[in-house]
Amino acid sequence: MIEYHDAIVRVRYAETDQMGVVYHANYLIWFEVGRVELMRAAGLEYKRMEIEDDCHIVVADAHCRYHQSALYDEVLRVRTRIAESRNRIVKFSYEVIRDADGKVLANGETTHVICGSNGRPKLLPEKYRKVFDLLVAPQPDRSPA
Repeated sequence: MIEYHDAIVRVRYAETDQMGVVYHANYLIWFEVGRVELMRAAGLEYKRMEIEDDCHIVVADAHCRYHQSALYDEVLRVRTRIAESRNRIVKFSYEVIRDADGKVLANGETTHVICGSNGRPKLLPEKYRKVFDLLVAPQPDRSPA
């Protein structure tokens, strides 16, 4: 399986302020683009999960740390990984990288609760759990040397 997925976005004029700097909330939209494309690359279609299995991946928490500004017309890579997968929770991690120089402009994480259309938490169906478990990014070794 894949360790991460890169989704390419180009900064649109509507996503910037008068100085051509991207408005901060757009990073969360790009996180969604990255998340959906990672799932698609892994063979999962979010729309089918909703329709066939009444399985919705609801955002419960979102964090973004900004390092440098993205500017109008820049090409960016939204690198997305699954950081954690449990019975009812999936965590995604993201890096927004400027394509021209490889600089990380922002990084973040979203936590999602698996819910039915009634809004109540439910177990992630096994067929999806298997795929998510395969995609969980390895954690760096933090043991003392």
